[in-house]
Amino acid sequence: QVQLVESGGGSVQAGGSLRLACAVFGLSPNYMGWFRQAPGKEREGVAAIYVGGADTYYADSVKGRFTISQNNAKNTIYLQMNSLKPEDTAMYYCAASFRSRTVIQVLRVDSYSYWGQGTQVTVSS
Repeated sequence: QVQLVESGGGSVQAGGSLRLACAVFGLSPNYMGWFRQAPGKEREGVAAIYVGGADTYYADSVKGRFTISQNNAKNTIYLQMNSLKPEDTAMYYCAASFRSRTVIQVLRVDSYSYWGQGTQVTVSS
């Protein structure tokens, strides 16, 4: 079992930065991801990281602006969000997957079995 607790959301003006954190309790997953869901839209993958190594993955919409990372103990993952835009406004969720490298599609919602409660990010223009 895995429990995920997010923190770090808030409100910021366009062009600003926020850092989200996700604390992982329990078993260590293979992959961790950040997802977001705006009102009336489907949940979408933003970034993912292979917990056992340094591989990272990003949606095209956030490449060059967002960075996913983990601490040395591999029990907390972060999402550094720079150059934020109003369209980044959403509820952000971290998620954990135990799928192997050969089968996982890292930015797909259905690749992840464990989810945090979400943290709101609001970007004003």
